Amino acid sequence: MNRSVRRDLLLAGILCCLSHNAWGQQQPGNQGGTLDDAPLEAGDDELATPERQLISWNEYEGKRATFRFGGGFLYEYAAYAQDEHSKEQFALSPSPKLRDARLLFRGRLKFDRPTSWSAGLMWDVPTHRFVFRQTGVMVDVPELFGQIFIGRTKEGISLNKVMVGYAGWTMERQPISDATIPILADGIKWLGYLPEKHLLWNLGVYGDWLSEGQTFSTYSRQVAGRFAWVPIESQSTVLHVGLNLRHGKPDDGVLQLRARPEAFPAPFFVDTGKLAVKDTTLTGIEAYYRPGSLLFGSEYYFQKADAPQSNNPLFHGGEAFVTWLATGETRVYNTRGGYFNQVSPARPVFQGGPGAWELVGHFSYIDLDSNPIHGGKFWRFTPMVNWHLSDNVRLELTYGYGSLDRFGVVGKTQFFQSRIQLQL
Repeated sequence: MNRSVRRDLLLAGILCCLSHNAWGQQQPGNQGGTLDDAPLEAGDDELATPERQLISWNEYEGKRATFRFGGGFLYEYAAYAQDEHSKEQFALSPSPKLRDARLLFRGRLKFDRPTSWSAGLMWDVPTHRFVFRQTGVMVDVPELFGQIFIGRTKEGISLNKVMVGYAGWTMERQPISDATIPILADGIKWLGYLPEKHLLWNLGVYGDWLSEGQTFSTYSRQVAGRFAWVPIESQSTVLHVGLNLRHGKPDDGVLQLRARPEAFPAPFFVDTGKLAVKDTTLTGIEAYYRPGSLLFGSEYYFQKADAPQSNNPLFHGGEAFVTWLATGETRVYNTRGGYFNQVSPARPVFQGGPGAWELVGHFSYIDLDSNPIHGGKFWRFTPMVNWHLSDNVRLELTYGYGSLDRFGVVGKTQFFQSRIQLQL
């Protein structure tokens, strides 16, 4: 066993040790509600707070402030079966890999005007060092129907991108999302909510004065907005429709779009290479329908680049999926943030139950070909199973079948993936 694998497993062991003695003492979560209309706080979209209290010593409540720390760990394995054309495109080999390890510190300041803060640290696998994740302060501004966040945060584009990564129904987000929407940005964001009108939004302005050199920092400045209408919003049924808009100036006037095939250990399947670009404009739509234990969803995005040397290319892609919680649970919808929370099993395994079993069917597509750019076209169909053992432990088993049109050939690849997820 090499050193990096030993280190990754040690991180997992620490989380297991922190939680092992308390698994049998979990308190029942709030299983009755399938809507969450609690006020937003800093860090809500970075790492979810489990519904059932696992331990108590990681939280503090004082007269003037509260404090909590949590952690997350993802470790996975991927193997492949390739046809001859796929082998011409890439040489793939089975491999285990650390996907994510992070700590989140957060709390509330008991001012007259509600204020919360968060500070996140993540082990960045490509650079092998700890980096700051979502870090900043959120202040309630009822005069503006919501909150203002200042610091490092998600831009707010895409429901799937906004929600906690650990809460997603698939192992990875769709390729067009990874290619075109940076995971974080430094700036200021306004989050608003008008319940009587069934409208919510977030608008942000960002720059790279603090993030220069970070792997996610590919733009020198950008503005981004998301608007959603939720005409049906009840305990049993939710209908969410959203529009996403983004305009940005790439760092140093250079843009490169690339994405993996929804398998983190794999190389980038699609890649435009570096392009001289003045600015980019992204538009996208999203639609989600949740009748009880079923969830249907789709998102699609178009990015236009102002790049006269490359004939102003247009790139696009999207996804469609359905999930079913066979054990009867329903994903909670966050009404103020406009996203879905993680699954909380009604009968966790560590209390003698079956946990929550989630069946998923997912299709994604990305097209990074736009004359004279030949970044490739890729689609993938993915049936998978999520076993939520408790609020803190999840196992994922995934099969994928993908097709890549690049390098003058069309290669077909089968993906066999598994992942363990731990959360505190």
